[in-house]
Amino acid sequence: MSILFKNFINKKIFILIIIFFLLPNFSTAGKYKRRDAVVETVLKVSPAVVNISTEQEIRSRSNPFSFGGNPFFDSFFRDFFDPWLERKSKRTSLGSGVIIDGKRGYILTNEHVLLQTGTITVILKDEREFEAQLVGADPDHDLAVLKIDSKEKLPDVSMGNSDDILIGETVIAIGNPFGFENTVTTGVISALGRTIRTEDRVYRNFIQTDASINPGNSGGPLLNINSELIGINTAIYAKAQGIGFAIPINKAKRVINDLIKYGEVQQAWLGLSVQEMDHTLRRYMGSPANQGVIVNEVMNDSPAQKAGIRQGDIILSIEDQKIVTESDYEFIVKDLTSGEKITINIFRNGQKKNFSVKCTVFPLEMAENLSKTLLGIVVNDLSTYYRRKYSISSKSGVYISKMDSNSYLSRIGAEPGDVIRQINEIIINDKNDYDKAIIKYRNKDSIMILLQRGYEQYYITVKL
Repeated sequence: MSILFKNFINKKIFILIIIFFLLPNFSTAGKYKRRDAVVETVLKVSPAVVNISTEQEIRSRSNPFSFGGNPFFDSFFRDFFDPWLERKSKRTSLGSGVIIDGKRGYILTNEHVLLQTGTITVILKDEREFEAQLVGADPDHDLAVLKIDSKEKLPDVSMGNSDDILIGETVIAIGNPFGFENTVTTGVISALGRTIRTEDRVYRNFIQTDASINPGNSGGPLLNINSELIGINTAIYAKAQGIGFAIPINKAKRVINDLIKYGEVQQAWLGLSVQEMDHTLRRYMGSPANQGVIVNEVMNDSPAQKAGIRQGDIILSIEDQKIVTESDYEFIVKDLTSGEKITINIFRNGQKKNFSVKCTVFPLEMAENLSKTLLGIVVNDLSTYYRRKYSISSKSGVYISKMDSNSYLSRIGAEPGDVIRQINEIIINDKNDYDKAIIKYRNKDSIMILLQRGYEQYYITVKL
């Protein structure tokens, strides 16, 4: 065999050896190919996804010995048999949550997952079980924060940035739909900025995805392929078929901070009052067609006044969200939190201008004027003197000291000396509680008030 032929054969063998090593190893290729970004994300984050159940005991009584409504016999048998016929039942709510701080044991979930009262149980993927404490909940944003105590650091999730989400990018949802623990679904971002209307609420700026989100998924994480939390899944839209919605995590971050720090969301105050504009007013002001609400009042020393906004300015948008009606303005402001800096686009004297406004908390010292405006009343703390003067039996609450005769409360028969014991779910012990409640519910359409006169108590609903 010639040397030339030997060199040719050796070169071919060498090339074949190189090709062999460069080709995928089919015995192991499947493992690496299957373990993609989605699998890595699930492996990393699923230990931080928890099952949440809330349990509430409901007691009811029934009397099988009824004699056609005969009061004597019904009363007789009720006295003897009621203690034995008390029925107890349990109402359970199931949902998901995600641990956002493993050191302190904070868990983020949906507000609608939780029952108003009862025991909250959290179960981790490794089957450890904890009784959780409610740190704070906000129904307007449908978010709640729970806390569990553990001797060791718990697995948690990394926060992402929902402001740079791309439509079409892959997302992963993890939760416990219908009680099936740690169920994973995948999909893509279908749309951003969705507005969802339910029976009693309107939710704005939701993420829309085609990843399946069912009852039990609520409160679980929506993740990108970098294992980052970009949204909180919520199953509130009963008509959805193949459509899921999630609360953007950047919006949730502001709510989380308030819930942990204050136990509730500190509502933003701008110090503005606005009204819608008709065609005549728009033409007179020279404003853009079909956009904007006009500022009819700017409160002294308010964030809006400090930023330079004036009466007569036309608000076109807030944070690039277009405003057409007064409802648009109210919904956007409702989503803001105190301490947040926002950009308001104004139309003034034929020109568009941007103003940077830092939202603050509504000043507590302005609560009395707010009470006069909303309810037409002034209240004071109960003292021994006023309890005697008005024959007030309660020791907690506030009494109405002054009342506008044209107010709704006056028209339905409320009087000075009546005691306010509760506003919505807030128990009123003193004027400080009352002031905080009035500030908290100032943007609601109506509030429920528990009034007391003497020993009698009754609930009324007051439109604001």
